[in-house]
Amino acid sequence: MEFVIKIGQFLLSLSLLIVLHELGHFIPAKLFKTRVEKFYLFFDIKYSLFKKKIGETIYGIGWLPLGGYVKISGMIDESMDKEQMAQPPQPWEFRSKPSWQRLIIMLGGVTVNFILAYFIYVFLSFAYGDIDIKADSIKDGYSVTNPILTDLGVKTGDKIIAINGEKIETVSQIRKKIISAELLTIETKDNEIKEVSLPEDFLGKLSTGESKNFFGLRFPFVVDRVADSSANKNAGLKAKDIITSVNGEPLKYFDEVEDRLKPLSGQTVNVEILREGKTITKQLKVNNKGEFGIYPGGDLSDIEAVGYYDIIKTEYTFGESFGVGLSKFTGQISSYGEQLKKIFTPSTGAYKGVGGFKAIYDVFPDEWNWQDFWALTAFLSIMLGVLNLLPIPALDGGHVMFLLYEMISGRKPTEKFLERAQMVGFFILIALVLFANGNDIFKAIFK
Repeated sequence: MEFVIKIGQFLLSLSLLIVLHELGHFIPAKLFKTRVEKFYLFFDIKYSLFKKKIGETIYGIGWLPLGGYVKISGMIDESMDKEQMAQPPQPWEFRSKPSWQRLIIMLGGVTVNFILAYFIYVFLSFAYGDIDIKADSIKDGYSVTNPILTDLGVKTGDKIIAINGEKIETVSQIRKKIISAELLTIETKDNEIKEVSLPEDFLGKLSTGESKNFFGLRFPFVVDRVADSSANKNAGLKAKDIITSVNGEPLKYFDEVEDRLKPLSGQTVNVEILREGKTITKQLKVNNKGEFGIYPGGDLSDIEAVGYYDIIKTEYTFGESFGVGLSKFTGQISSYGEQLKKIFTPSTGAYKGVGGFKAIYDVFPDEWNWQDFWALTAFLSIMLGVLNLLPIPALDGGHVMFLLYEMISGRKPTEKFLERAQMVGFFILIALVLFANGNDIFKAIFK
């Protein structure tokens, strides 16, 4: 069932983004009276799952879910239709239109991607608001399990005060600044302030390591479910129960459980449980491995229940949401631009984290959540827009690059040159797709 939910979200998001991107090309093409021969979701190599001709355009769904396209008459594109290009230019063809119209047609797809992402952020802000945690309320530090950080001497219980000299005000800032993180200012459990320099290839190590965690919140021991093989299966535990003490000693965080239970292996212990605001007591058995046999869970509502951190909840009016949405949109573009910069700088090792379709599939949750779905769709829309602007022939950015050259120089590149550039662009794209999806395969096999 989890697979069905994840693949459903993945295909819905991908289909929505592809159709709207191609509409961004289709609409201005029609407005400028340019003939559009095909409008396809996915690629129709050899055959289509569905197709129907309406007017002069064939609308269809291909079988290969690697993207989509519109075939515009008189344009050197992925179809490489040399026969059509050998004929004299016709008034309805792309090549016959003024350069400014062709530029608008080519920029239409990424424009729609950016507009879509912006409005998603606007409506997410209005519908859900924002939830964050004040950094200075993290009294007992963060959970630190990543070997990259522990090897640098950072431990669970340490607090992160600043990244690259900029003070951390809220927990969400940590995730936002991780891409550019080079220097961490840490307050240890002993109240010592120290600076930790991250290695240049930190992102590469982070993306290829077993742990992707940076600084995590320390959660209480929240019960998700009891293992079928556990001796505590019939102990009357419920999901969302919070275990707050063992044998009379407070148990504040789940990361303390292992050290607490190891000496009690094979024993029965008394525990206090917080359930719906009330404290109850139970007896639980500790197995020979020093475990209760309970799967932990937890979310912000559980943190709120125990009052560990100061949770900031912000709601926005419809008017305020437009400004907040713009801030989130520009921040996400800036962050993604920083990621690309790191990826194209080999010394950072960030290219090792580049993923293909499986990586995109993996980011979707295994439970349907509309807020997460739309947030991920907005990010993917920005990603699609930015990638399409790269000056690679065969991408929108490649066409824009040649159009700008034509507009500035007054000279149009020859069709033979454009055909060759398009072919080079295809080879580059194929190499990038193979590399990204090859990374997915490598990680799946060797992790």
